[in-house]
Amino acid sequence: MRRLDGKVAVITGGASGIGEATVRLFADEGCRVVVADVLDERGRRLVDGIGKSAVYVQTDVSKEAQVRAAIEHAVEHFGRLDCIFNNAGLPGVTGPIEKISVKGYDRTMAILLRGVFLGMKHAAPIMKRQGSGSIVSTASVAGLQAGYGPHVYSAAKAAVIQLTRSVAMELGESGVRVNCICPGAIATPIFGRGLGLAESAIEESVKRLQPIFETRQPIKRAGMPEDIAQAALWLASEDSRFVTGHALVVDGGLTGGRMWSVVQEQAAIMRAFLTHDT
Repeated sequence: MRRLDGKVAVITGGASGIGEATVRLFADEGCRVVVADVLDERGRRLVDGIGKSAVYVQTDVSKEAQVRAAIEHAVEHFGRLDCIFNNAGLPGVTGPIEKISVKGYDRTMAILLRGVFLGMKHAAPIMKRQGSGSIVSTASVAGLQAGYGPHVYSAAKAAVIQLTRSVAMELGESGVRVNCICPGAIATPIFGRGLGLAESAIEESVKRLQPIFETRQPIKRAGMPEDIAQAALWLASEDSRFVTGHALVVDGGLTGGRMWSVVQEQAAIMRAFLTHDT
């Protein structure tokens, strides 16, 4: 039996990157999926390739009516809602704090935090009536430690982690689990889109990121969208039925501390310095 047989999920940002990998994995595991995104061409092409178990709904997660509509479509089309993966994202506004515009701040928070809040808000009553469900959101290691993302992005992801914990304490009493995933350095199209690259250049940008990312953590390869999809699958499935309010770090050891090789190199430098004149 497949791990999501009979289940229905809404995946925001589902047309590319982590979302696309998760859509494909969930479908392979027997789930019926609503792909919610603003990338219409990619989204429709994705669901066409999957078949009748997937549908596409244009969804800007910053707009409440569109998030509500995507969730309602899942119930109307497939009969229920077992999981929502609040995954839609963007790098957001960047730069030193004194240069950040209020418009950029508002847009970043609208996608990264309001979008998660709206997904939780409109999934909750459906799942509470069912007495079951799994809400999963994409946070980030940038929400756990400073220096892994721009200021506003990092603040939004920290808020997602705390919102996850808080809502988990409410919905757990109704049989609904609420968790989030904190990816590390994952090679996805989000970086190319954040730089304003054309769609034709984005896939190449992902390939160029991989050798950079593979040096950043003890596990010597770049994180890939499929790594996060596997974490989302676990949290959506009954395998994690006793897990709620959790921020699952999937980062290849990035936030674990200084790598052993770096520690040894620095120790050798220190020994050489201290014994130079003896």
